[in-house]
Amino acid sequence: MQQTCTLSALLRRGLAAPMRYLRAAPLPHATGGVSALIGVGWVRAALEALAEEALSAGVLLCMPASGWFGLALLCGADGLSRYREYLRVRRMLRRWGFTPRLLRPLAASRCQRDAAMQAAREAGCAEMARAYYRELGYRWYHLLPDRVAANPLAFLDARFLRATFLPGKR
Repeated sequence: MQQTCTLSALLRRGLAAPMRYLRAAPLPHATGGVSALIGVGWVRAALEALAEEALSAGVLLCMPASGWFGLALLCGADGLSRYREYLRVRRMLRRWGFTPRLLRPLAASRCQRDAAMQAAREAGCAEMARAYYRELGYRWYHLLPDRVAANPLAFLDARFLRATFLPGKR
């Protein structure tokens, strides 16, 4: 029985870092995983077309597959950026405690709010952070970043992309 407890403790400890990584940015990782699965489906269809010697159909089916894999790659990069942001915010919350000015720059995006909330949970100030974001008017269904909700073409803006994939000091 003691070996089982030790084994489960080792397993839990071994999975702690990957689970922390996934909890820091659940939305990008879920979107990236679904996108990769859709891409695999398109590749499978392309391979079946190529097996039936339909070269043009196989090549045409590879195009949407590459788009889905590209989206999965972007989502993975976004998840990595959110994890870096989570580490930065957690370090600041542990050092200075809960301060709304630390969380305000992360309010405009659901992914950033998730990273900040995970950092606040680990720093021991989750309820204050939840109340702060609720006071700002954010709810669970606010998925799109504020700039994208106001202007859907903001995804193409260099400043938006820089803020998304290079978080931190300017």
